[in-house]
Amino acid sequence: MSKLPILEGVLKYIRENNIPFAMPGHKKGRGFFNTPIGREFATNLLNFDITEVEGVDNLHNAEGIIKESSELLSSFYGSKKSYFLVNGSTSGNLAMIFSSFNEGDKVLVERNCHRSIFNAIIMRKLKPIYIQNVISERLNAPLSIDLEHFLQVLDNNKDAKGIIITYPNYYGICTNLEYIINIAKKYKIKVLVDSAHGCHFGVHKELPESAVRLGADMVVMSAHKTLSSLTQTAYLHINNGQDIEKADFYVSSFSSTSPSYMFLCAMDYARFYLERYGLKEYERLISICNYYKNKINEINGIYIVNKEDIDNFSREIVDKRYKASGNFSNHIKTIWNIDTTRYVINLERGYSGHLLSKYLRQLGIQAEMSDSSNVVLIFSPFNEEYEFKRLYEVLKTCDLSKLKQKNLSLLDYNIPEMVMLPFEVMNKKKTHIDLKDCLGRISASSIVPYPPGIPILTAGELIDKDSLDVINYYKNSGIDVLGLKNDKIEVIDN
Repeated sequence: MSKLPILEGVLKYIRENNIPFAMPGHKKGRGFFNTPIGREFATNLLNFDITEVEGVDNLHNAEGIIKESSELLSSFYGSKKSYFLVNGSTSGNLAMIFSSFNEGDKVLVERNCHRSIFNAIIMRKLKPIYIQNVISERLNAPLSIDLEHFLQVLDNNKDAKGIIITYPNYYGICTNLEYIINIAKKYKIKVLVDSAHGCHFGVHKELPESAVRLGADMVVMSAHKTLSSLTQTAYLHINNGQDIEKADFYVSSFSSTSPSYMFLCAMDYARFYLERYGLKEYERLISICNYYKNKINEINGIYIVNKEDIDNFSREIVDKRYKASGNFSNHIKTIWNIDTTRYVINLERGYSGHLLSKYLRQLGIQAEMSDSSNVVLIFSPFNEEYEFKRLYEVLKTCDLSKLKQKNLSLLDYNIPEMVMLPFEVMNKKKTHIDLKDCLGRISASSIVPYPPGIPILTAGELIDKDSLDVINYYKNSGIDVLGLKNDKIEVIDN
C-alpha cells in the first residue's frame, strides 16, 4: 500500500499525459504560460501561497489591490458588484440564496440544479416549488427547464420571491433566459442564475450572452471551468444593488478566513486574459471547433450537436405536445442557444456514450463526462489544434461495433407531491426500508439517477407509484441511482 496514495495517484494520472478535453480551463497550465506575467505566476506558484501580510490586502476587508481587482471584474462583466470566491461556485450559490431570500420564502427552482442549490434551500429553510426539465428524445438528455410549466407554476405561486436557474447545463444547452428574466420582472421576483459553465459567455458573438448582461439579479460563475484559473475559483456578480450589503456578509461567511492568494491571483489573471485576449482567442477556438465538428459529423454513427439543432429540439417539444393536446398556441421557444466551445458527441441508438468515453481515455483523450448516449468535451482557447486533429483521427478509426450497448431512454415524469419541507426533514427520525415497501412513505433524501441527474424524489416528497416505477426503471436498466443503498431507501420514520 502506498504511503502517499493521493499524491502518487495524481502523479500517475499526470504521467499519462492525456489530451485535456475536460476542466480546468487552463489546460495543463498553458493558459498561464502564453503571457509573461502568467508565466511568472505559474513558475513561482508556491511563492504565491502567502497570508494577509502588509501590502497584499484582505479579502474580508478589501481596501487595496483586492478591491481594485474586484472593481475591474465588475466593470468587465457589467455588474453592480462582483466578488472573488475562494470556496468555489458552491459558496457562491449559498451566498446568493442567503442574500436574496428569508426563511420561509417560496422560491421556484429548476429541478435539474446543482446539489449546492438543494443544500442552500435546506439551510435557508425555504419552500421550493420545482419546475420540470424537458428531455430530448433524440439527444436522450435533459435540455433545460420547461418554460410552459414555469409559466403555470408562476401563475399558481404569485407569492414566490424568486426563481433559480441553471444556465447553461452540463451539455452547454441554454434555456431562454432572456424570456425568463422579462417574465420575472413583470411578477417582481428575483432571478438567480447558476452559470458555473458560462464564465466565457458574451466575449464573442458566436457564444451565448452572459447571464449578467441579460439582467439576472445574481449570477455565479466558475472561473476554473473554462478560463485560465485554478480549480475551486469562482465569481459572484450582483445586479440588484439592494442585495449588496447582505451579499457582503454572506460571501464573507461562506469563505475561508485564510483565502488562498494563489486562487485570488489566478482569478485576477483569468479576468485579465479574457478581457485582453478573449475576442481574438475565442474567434480562433470557435473556428477550430466548427472545422473539426464538420469533419467529425461525416463519420457514420457519430454526430456533434450544432446550433442548428436547437430549433429542431424546440420543434421536437412542440410535436410531442401537439400530439398530446392538438394545440400549438401555447408553445414557447424553450431553448435558444448552445455553447459552441464544447462538443456533445451524440451516438446513434444502440451505442454507448460511456463506452466511447472509455475508448477515448484508452487512447489518451480525457472527456469531461458521458451518459448512455453522449460524450461531452469542454474546450478553452488553450487547447491546441493538433488535439482536435487527434480527436478526429481517433473517432474516425473507432470500431462502433465495440460500443454496442442497449441504450436507456430517459423518462419524463411528474414531480411528486411535497408533504414536508426539505429543512423539516432534517430533524425527523429516519429509517432505511426496502424499496418494495416504501409506497406511500415520505422520502428523507434525494433519489437521483445519473444520468440524467434530475431528482426523482427530493427530501420531503411522497413516494408514489409513479416515482417508484421510475426508480425501478433506472435501477433495472443498470443506471446508478444515488440515494439507494442495497435496494433500500431512507424514509421518515412513522
